[in-house]
Amino acid sequence: MNKKLNTFFFIIGATVFNLLIMLVLMLISLTLVGVIFRGNLNPNILSVLMMVIFLGSLIGSFVIYSWLVNILAIKIDIYKYCIPFFKKRKT
Repeated sequence: MNKKLNTFFFIIGATVFNLLIMLVLMLISLTLVGVIFRGNLNPNILSVLMMVIFLGSLIGSFVIYSWLVNILAIKIDIYKYCIPFFKKRKT
């Protein structure tokens, strides 16, 4: 396979992986909220809590994804197999 196709597969795989991490973090958070409050929560507070859970899982998945990609970049030379994601700027 060539570098463009490898890059395409890497981006698709990384996106799916990031979404799965986000889904897992949301499910864990919702389960914890359900166990802690057991349905005895004001609907207004619940809606705010749902937004906080969504944003927290979004930020958490990005942090975990960035950490894992950095580890992968250290162990494997990604640019040997993929096109560089960011080009150097002219100074």
